[in-house]
Amino acid sequence: MEREFDYDVLPEIKNRWSPRAFASDPIAKEEVRALLEAARYAPSCFNEQPWRFFLADNEENLVKMRSVLAPMNQQWANRAPILLMILAKKTFEANGKENAWHMFDAGTAWGYLSLEAQRRGLITHAMGGFSQPLARDVFAVPEDYDIVTIVAIGKRGDKGQLDTELQTRESPGLRKSLSELFI
Repeated sequence: MEREFDYDVLPEIKNRWSPRAFASDPIAKEEVRALLEAARYAPSCFNEQPWRFFLADNEENLVKMRSVLAPMNQQWANRAPILLMILAKKTFEANGKENAWHMFDAGTAWGYLSLEAQRRGLITHAMGGFSQPLARDVFAVPEDYDIVTIVAIGKRGDKGQLDTELQTRESPGLRKSLSELFI
């Protein structure tokens, strides 16, 4: 079944979804930096910009990042040439008080990054399937940061490389109707 849009929106929004079939082809540093630049310009509460990144773009850091992924995600994400951990600082830098919007703001930065990737012909897939305690330890994440997600970034690969169950899921997901989103 194909997605249906009731209103005209950006092509990047219409076409973005979270594939699992990654090609292992390298991604140019300039391309990755452009994605991070898009994230940098996301809006945030008091312009705090609480998002931070651990970028795994070389074999040493990729091995470390892969080690914290759940086995179900390792089977496909290990092919991605870039893995990015997104963090969110829990407190405001100016006064040290709790920033109740840090996760919301980091999620907005992820959204900007994913749309810029789509615009550039790259694919992204954010994951919750990883060990937060292990990631915190392996990457020495300070206690003042929440680990939001790990994102696989790359080019579309052959879905035949996926196991049979994942091949059947390798298509854009359907969305609830707009009316279902109101309380």
